[in-house]
Amino acid sequence: MLLFAFVFFTVNLSEPEAKLVSETVFLLDTACTITIYKPLDRKLILQAFDLCAEYEALLSVTVEGSDIWRVNHALGEPMAVSPETVDVIRTGLGYGDFSGGWFDVTIGRLSGLWDFSGEPFVPDDASLSTACDTVNYRQVVIHGDTVQLSDPEASIDLGGIAKGYIADRIAAFLVENGVESAIVDLGGNIVAIGERPDGNLWRVGIRRPFGHESELFGVLRVGTEDAVSVVTAGVYERSFELDDVLYHHILDPFTGLPVRTDVVSATLVTESSMSGDALSTTILLLGSDAAAALLDEVPGFIGAIIILDNGEYIVHGDIDFTALGAVDIPT
Repeated sequence: MLLFAFVFFTVNLSEPEAKLVSETVFLLDTACTITIYKPLDRKLILQAFDLCAEYEALLSVTVEGSDIWRVNHALGEPMAVSPETVDVIRTGLGYGDFSGGWFDVTIGRLSGLWDFSGEPFVPDDASLSTACDTVNYRQVVIHGDTVQLSDPEASIDLGGIAKGYIADRIAAFLVENGVESAIVDLGGNIVAIGERPDGNLWRVGIRRPFGHESELFGVLRVGTEDAVSVVTAGVYERSFELDDVLYHHILDPFTGLPVRTDVVSATLVTESSMSGDALSTTILLLGSDAAAALLDEVPGFIGAIIILDNGEYIVHGDIDFTALGAVDIPT
C-alpha cells in the first residue's frame, strides 16, 4: 500500500482486499482525499470536508469575505477575526522570527504579482520593488480577536501554512471521533493516523524532482499511535520556464524573485502538518546549511529529506527512508 500526494504523492486505493471508505473533493484549490480504514464511517469523511470548507472560508486570501480577505481590505484598520485565524497568523509570525524574516505571511502583494498557472510572465522590477516594500511580518498587530496591518498597502497570504493547519484540524477531528486508521491528503499535505490495517507502517512515495508525477525518488515509512505528517515543498511544483530560466513559486521576500538556494526539494516529517508546511518552505528559502542548524529547535520535528541542486540528498532525524535511485537535476 504505497501513498503518493498530488504534488508529490497520491493515495493508492487499488489493493483489492483493503476495506476502506474514501472520498475526494476539490477544496483549497486542489484535490483533497480522506480515506478511513477503521472504523468504516463515510459520514465522518463528509463532516471532515465540511470542516475543511469552513476553514477555507476563514483563511483563504482569494475568497471574498474571508477573515484574511477582510484584513487585507481594511485599509490598515483593525479587523475582528475568528480565534482560528488569530492562531494561524500568530504561528506564521513565529516562523517569521524563526527564519529571520525569510518566511513572511505578509507576502500577499508580492505573490499576487506572479501567476504560475497561466501564460509565463515575469513582473517588472518596479512592481517587484513596490511589492517588496510592503512585506514585513512585524507590521502585523494582534490585539485580542483583532488583526491590523500597519501598512494599508500590505497583504497577508497564509498559503505557506494554512493547508497544514487545516490538515491538523481534520486529523484531530477524526481521532476525536474514534478513527484509528486513516489518511488525510490535502493535495500533498499528508497526515497518517495510526497504522495500516495490517499493522505495518504507512509507505509514502516521494516524487523525483523534475520527473513525471509517477516517478519516485524514494519511499518513506511512517506511523504512530496518533498521527504523523509528511509535507514536501519543491521548486518544480508550481513553476514555468522562460528564456531558459526556471521561475518557481517560492519567492524571496527581499527581491520578489524566486529564491535561489542549493535546495530543490524538502520533505518534512513532523507531528504537526502546519509545522511541516512552514518548515519545508523555510528550508527552500534558507538553503541546506542554514536550515539544518534550525531543524532540531522545532517542537515536533521528526525528520527531513532534503534534495540538493547537485542531485545529492541529506537525511536528518531518525526516519525510515529508502532512496530508489539518483536524482537528475536539469541545468
